[in-house]
Amino acid sequence: MTQEQWGQLRKNLLGTVGKNNYANWIEPIEFSDIKDGVAVFTVPTSFLGNYVSQNFGELILHQLTNAGENVRRLQFQVAANDTVRPRPAAKPMAAEAPRAPSRPGIQDELLPGAPLDARFTFDTFVVGKPNELAHAAARRVAEGGPVTFNPLFLYGGVGLGKTHLMHAIAHELQSRRPDLNVVYLSAEQFMYRFVQALRDRRMMDFKQLFRAVDVLMVDDVQFIAGKDSTQEEFFHTFNALVDGNKQIIISGDRAPGEIKDLEDRIKSRLQCGLVVDLHPTDYELRLGILQSKVEQFRDQYPGLVLTDGVLEFLAHRISTNVRVLEGALTRLFAFASLVGCEITLDMTQDCLADILRASERKITIEEIQRQVAEHYNIRLSDLVGPKRVRTFARPRQVAMYLCKQLTSRSLPEIGRRFGGRDHTTVMHGVKRIEELKVQDGQIAEDIEMLRRTLEA
Repeated sequence: MTQEQWGQLRKNLLGTVGKNNYANWIEPIEFSDIKDGVAVFTVPTSFLGNYVSQNFGELILHQLTNAGENVRRLQFQVAANDTVRPRPAAKPMAAEAPRAPSRPGIQDELLPGAPLDARFTFDTFVVGKPNELAHAAARRVAEGGPVTFNPLFLYGGVGLGKTHLMHAIAHELQSRRPDLNVVYLSAEQFMYRFVQALRDRRMMDFKQLFRAVDVLMVDDVQFIAGKDSTQEEFFHTFNALVDGNKQIIISGDRAPGEIKDLEDRIKSRLQCGLVVDLHPTDYELRLGILQSKVEQFRDQYPGLVLTDGVLEFLAHRISTNVRVLEGALTRLFAFASLVGCEITLDMTQDCLADILRASERKITIEEIQRQVAEHYNIRLSDLVGPKRVRTFARPRQVAMYLCKQLTSRSLPEIGRRFGGRDHTTVMHGVKRIEELKVQDGQIAEDIEMLRRTLEA
């Protein structure tokens, strides 16, 4: 069978097994030869070869037969000629001696279903004050030298760069230390591999695969919280690698101690290394990210005009999620290219109306306090302090009223932010301002002006 014929057969398999199964399991295998009725394929890992043999072997054999090939069985071999043969379903895994895994480069060692994103490198990661520590720690680990802190735990909210840094570390290791056996996958994929191994009675293969790595990278570890059996295996894998002085890099959406239903012993292990928070982005960092993205678009959209003020507007209005921010810019460039227009501020507001509505800036208690103090020309310390003279008490009540109206904070929380006052004090202040709005035109005007300023 020629490579062209194998290519056609792969297309047939795509239509049969579906896009995800094809990308994860069929695409990585390569046709080698057919000898004496045996079709030989090359696979990146013995784990993948065993999985394809057991789950898709009969289908591939059927497709080969339909293509006119005289094939009785399949044979899978890794780069180091570590042959993986189809195993009978009834034969227990314990009857088969465990094999030492091959040691190809990082790309071959990545588990199926966990490819690296070529865009996520250190070169494309924009560094600012909110993420500079995380970036520096990731750089140190990516050098591939002696393990200095283990594990490295990166945490933060959605779209702040955790996964970008994880992929960047893997890319850098690929370049610097191609001899290392690196495994990158999500916690959800780790759980899937574990359950699959249990179901197929192949836990020895599973343990062997994960304990043979030099660098283990697990993204979004919060997904194994509450999964007792998976946590048990993760704990033992973690200990085995640490005892072997192997590097572990973990990410999560919050600090280890704050992940609900994560076992205490795992929390303790995760906290024994370096725990780094990726803070929400500030205006300067968001603007830098947008400017970097524009430079990447220059070749893709030559001649497209971006008018002044657009990037600043986006950096100000979309403040919580970098992915949304980058997606908004991508939409702008694509739309302007399709309709043949400049990217102006008016066009931006029309094109991104839905994103801008969903990304309305959340007003904080601190902003309200600062704005009220400035409006009434008093010090912030006097606004939240204990003095009860009218000069400070009335602005304080105005600020409490605006906090109740413009934030989702509870009355006790608002009271704590105003010098530790009781929630009944906040209730009294809010009620008094509601009364004065009707009686005093100046108070009503002040509140309306402050509201417009804060919501601008």
